[in-house]
Amino acid sequence: MKASEIPAFVDRVIKAGCDICAIGNRVYVLGDVEEMAAAADDLARIGEEFGDRDFLLPEIVAHLKTLGRYIDPESPIETWQSYRGNQKLQ
Repeated sequence: MKASEIPAFVDRVIKAGCDICAIGNRVYVLGDVEEMAAAADDLARIGEEFGDRDFLLPEIVAHLKTLGRYIDPESPIETWQSYRGNQKLQ
């Protein structure tokens, strides 16, 4: 994967039904377990299409943060928001 493909990668993961987001400044998750299980075939195709992206981890995290898809693990859980409609988690 090239750095220029990060927006397309993120878009494809979202369209597959996964709530991709950065956690802190060093990692990201494709979504929760249920989302990833439901989108397993799509995620496999996305992985094949885009290839290795481990070396782009900081750039992917930075891109997700610019989209507001970010959770600060140091903040109280009450401040975490769902990225679907930006409604606070209950």
